[in-house]
Amino acid sequence: MNMSGRCAACKYLRRRCPSDCILSPYFPSNDPQRFTSVHRIYGACNVAKMLQELLPHLRVEAVETLCYEAQCRIQDPIYGCVGVISQLHQQIQDTECQLAKTCAEIALMNSDGQEPPLAQVDQQI
Repeated sequence: MNMSGRCAACKYLRRRCPSDCILSPYFPSNDPQRFTSVHRIYGACNVAKMLQELLPHLRVEAVETLCYEAQCRIQDPIYGCVGVISQLHQQIQDTECQLAKTCAEIALMNSDGQEPPLAQVDQQI
């Protein structure tokens, strides 16, 4: 059993927390919401099975990913983390478009014989 008692998973499931509890290192009792979210989306049994199939050094990252994906799915039941990825992709496209417009404006200003505003400021100093 854990030094601090049962882990959040065992508390939520109302069971004794064995010393070899696969969920204990990743769901401490002081953060019950972390397990609740993951359990709500994936189920405790499925999470435990996933963790058992992974090498121990990969489990922390897997749990972090499951927690993030579960939170995204709770906030956006339709798209989950794919919605976040789509928003970020759209922001990248918008920024690239704005950059291309700015570069075109600079090129136009240079072709008209005008100096960019920063060069004008440098000459005045």
